[in-house]
This record gives sequence, C-alpha cells and structure tokens, in this order.
Amino acid sequence: MKKLLNTIYVTTEGASLRKDGENLVAEIDGAERSRVPLHMLSAVVVFGAIFVSPPLMAALAAAGITLTFLDRNGRFQARLEGPTTGNVLLRRAQYRVCNTPEEVVRSIVIGKIANQRAVLMRSLRDYGDEYDIGDRDAIAGVTDRLAQIIRRVERADDTLDRLRGSEGEAANLYFSVFDHLIRSPDAVMRWTGRSRRPPLDPVNALLSFLYTLLTHDCRSALESVGLDPAAGFLHRDRPGRPSLALDLMEELRPVLADRLALSLINRRQVRAGDFEVQEGGAILMTNEARKTVLTAWQERKREERQHPFLEEKAPLGLVPYLQAQMLARHLRGDIDAYPPWFWK
Repeated sequence: MKKLLNTIYVTTEGASLRKDGENLVAEIDGAERSRVPLHMLSAVVVFGAIFVSPPLMAALAAAGITLTFLDRNGRFQARLEGPTTGNVLLRRAQYRVCNTPEEVVRSIVIGKIANQRAVLMRSLRDYGDEYDIGDRDAIAGVTDRLAQIIRRVERADDTLDRLRGSEGEAANLYFSVFDHLIRSPDAVMRWTGRSRRPPLDPVNALLSFLYTLLTHDCRSALESVGLDPAAGFLHRDRPGRPSLALDLMEELRPVLADRLALSLINRRQVRAGDFEVQEGGAILMTNEARKTVLTAWQERKREERQHPFLEEKAPLGLVPYLQAQMLARHLRGDIDAYPPWFWK
C-alpha cells in the first residue's frame, strides 16, 4: 500500500523554495521557515508568485515528486514531473475502454449519487431537530429521489448520454437543497447556485478551491498506477483537461470536498471576512483563509474509513490511490467491474 506521504502547500507569495542536501527548504525574506526531507514528500503545490530554484526542480523530478503551480486563485497553471512511468499495456486497455465506457461510468455515477445522498442524510442526522419542517422535508425528498435515480441507473442498460443525464439530474437535485445544509448565521455564507471560473460567492470560492486540491490528488493517484489522466470515461476529452482525474474525483468530492466545506462554514472556521471581491465580481479567499483550509484538508485526509471493497481501514488521503488501483485492476481484467467508494 502506498504510504500517505506529505503534500507541501506554499501559499505565501514572495516565498522561495530551494534544495539543501536532501531537503526542501522554504524561506521568506531570506529567513528559513521550514525544512522537509525529500523522502517524506509526494508532491509540492505552490500558489501564486513563489520562487522555486532549478536545483530543487531537478531533485523533485528525479525523486518522482510532482511540482504543481497554481495561481493565487487555485487555478492550474503548470505541472513539473519526471519521466513518464505509465504501463503501455495498461494504457492501451484504458484507451480501448474509452470507446465503450458505459459500465465504468455506471459505477462512477452510482458512487457519486450514493455519496451525495449520504451527505444529505448525515445532515439530517446531525441537524434534524434544528430544521424547520419545510427544510427537513425538502432534504428528505431529495434523498428519496436520489435513491430512485440510483435504482434506475443500476437496472437500466443506459447509453453514455443517458448515464450523463442521470448524473446531471442528481447533481441538480443535490445542489437544490445544499443551502439547507449551511447552518452558519452569516448571511453572506449562503448557497444560491454553482458558479465557477470565476466563483461569484464565498461558498463557490471555497468549493472550487477544494475541488482543485482533490483534482490534484486524483491526477497524482492515476499517474502513480500508470493510467493516463487525460483519457476519461464520464468527462468528454478536451485538450488540457485531466478528464480521468475529474472522473475519479466525482464519487469522492461529496465527502472529501463538500463535507469539509460545510464543516468549515458551520463551525465558523471560514467566514465572510475571509474572502475578497475582485474587479469583475470574482470572489477569492484571503491568504490566511487558504492556510486554514489547507490545514483542515490535510487533517481530513488523515481520518480513517473502512474501504467497502477491500474491507480494510485506510486514511481518506489514500482513497484516490486505492480507487486508481481498483480502476487499473478492472482495466487489466483482474476484477469484473470497477467498485466505487461509498462513504459510510
């Protein structure tokens, strides 16, 4: 099993990263702030204007440690990695399945909808007595409809377009009651609908940031088992888009991203003052808010859950790697179907 190594996130613009022996050293204004042995790292992610020395870049590539550059909003810019280690036979099997991906897509869609439903049911358990009857009935009604969609997807021999339609229908239902899950009294921290590129309210800004982090982990997981992150099944191919990484994150984001966002908002760890309005209306998190979210993200990844297929406990941070392994095993023909990960 892959060790749950550390991902280093560098958010302070103007910071510099350099190599010292077999260590990564982070400095701000010439003063050393952190030192981490390279053998303890799996990835380095930098936000905004961060200097990375050429010797460190070379050392990271040689050690198989990915270096990802994001802008200060969390949008992907570039990625540095060493030689591709993908298994050509596995990738050929992946490309063949891309032509008839319905069975893999069915598993992904079922996993995603089941986890969306689990998030709603968890909210009813945690806050059921606090909801007024209208909100409680609305959430319960959506959980029932999501269960119906799951049964329909399981039974039907649907085309790819119909499976995508079911996924979209479930997403619309889920997000139609998402605002009911927000218990913060802060009037600005409300959900009015999904907006992206750019996010237009604090909740969307927080979700987009977490989705970026999850996409990074899913892409790294796929590459670690030799799969091509660009050739997806549910998401259509598009130049520059890591479609398979987006596929893999679909079943994981209700639990790893949405639940974390709700916890941060409801516990008031993230508030309206943690966001800035840019020209054009885009909403961005402050540097301090990003640090808060990244700390919570790393802590969440250490939590353990039972893997429903492997029947073993594993940290949440390992789940993308375990699912990438399950997908690779299915594509090689070792297991009959891709088993989605269900949150319990």
